[in-house]
Amino acid sequence: MKTKRHIYGLIAFIIIAGGVVFILYYEKNKERLDLARQIAEYGPRKGVPRTIDDLKRAIAAYEKLQLQHIKDAAQTGTYWKILGTRFQDKEMYFEAIDALKHAIDITPDDETLHYLLGLNAAYASKSAYDAGEGAIGERSRRCLELAEDAYLRSIELEGKYNQARFALAVLYIYELDRPADGIDQLVAYMENRSGDADAMFMMARAFYMLGRYREAVDWYDQGIPLTKDRMKKAEAEENRRFILGLM
Repeated sequence: MKTKRHIYGLIAFIIIAGGVVFILYYEKNKERLDLARQIAEYGPRKGVPRTIDDLKRAIAAYEKLQLQHIKDAAQTGTYWKILGTRFQDKEMYFEAIDALKHAIDITPDDETLHYLLGLNAAYASKSAYDAGEGAIGERSRRCLELAEDAYLRSIELEGKYNQARFALAVLYIYELDRPADGIDQLVAYMENRSGDADAMFMMARAFYMLGRYREAVDWYDQGIPLTKDRMKKAEAEENRRFILGLM
């Protein structure tokens, strides 16, 4: 009797195990058929593609559709970028920020988009002051933080993006009171733009802010002969005389 029970038990186990294997195989096969049916929706023939040639044609059609989706997304990103620059031209900086964020969602590795976002965030910070003379509100601070992050991301994507470096130096020196960080950006900037008088004047201002007057005067001495703008030249000469007086 015990032997028969063992045999019956073994048979029952084999039946159950076989059922499990069959269910797993069926589910796996069903997944493949479902995928094939989805591909068939884009295929050139009706019904589930079963032959190799039918599958190749269906996949080619599906890839073509995906390529079109990619092209459409890229075009949409371009439209958001254009809209952002239009808002910027009209000095609608917060609207420009929103549009450029949409563009970045679509093409996150475009360094120009991050630069434009930083530029508009910096502009927007000036229109977000609290009531009271010189008071900077939380909204303005968030704009300045966004500008810094956007410029840094732009430079991270393209290390030789000189516009972003220059704009970041302006932000550090004139807005965030971080002249040392501004100097670092200007040094990298002038590796490619060594004769830029405006960068030299900014460098002079940064060294002045740090109390390093001799270096500030030296940068004015380098920049003044290079500038062709009379107003900038006169201002630089006045600043130079002022610093010499302090010395």
